Amino acid sequence: MPNRSAGALTQDWEPVVIHKSKPKPQDLRKPKVVNQALRSGAPVQTIKKSDAGHNKKAAPAVSVKKLDEAAEPAVLDRVSADVRHAIQKARLEKKMSQAELAKRINELPKVVQEYEIGKAVPNQAVLAKMERVLEVKLRGKVGK
Repeated sequence: MPNRSAGALTQDWEPVVIHKSKPKPQDLRKPKVVNQALRSGAPVQTIKKSDAGHNKKAAPAVSVKKLDEAAEPAVLDRVSADVRHAIQKARLEKKMSQAELAKRINELPKVVQEYEIGKAVPNQAVLAKMERVLEVKLRGKVGK
């Protein structure tokens, strides 16, 4: 048997303190936690979300249409009458239909139709293809 001393017995243990971890922010938003905090009298921060629950978009301060009109002209340039007549005249001299011309320049027939009517916005690449096929000048000074 071990010998024990007759002196006073002491413990060499130090007290251990266990701290709880802080709750995560997403856990604090749960209704159960919020209700518990309200019942215990703890301060609860509430933030009102503007337009919450409404299917509305915030109206811009300045109208988008006004911004577009200020930055760009409202009406784009269209094919001039000289170019329209030159395309039509050259196409008829070559005895081609609008569909045939469109196929030769690799465009839709609607594109050729819009150029001849005057509704199309001039595209230099399309005009260059038409010049090559019809062998007539359409860009620059027409008629010279």
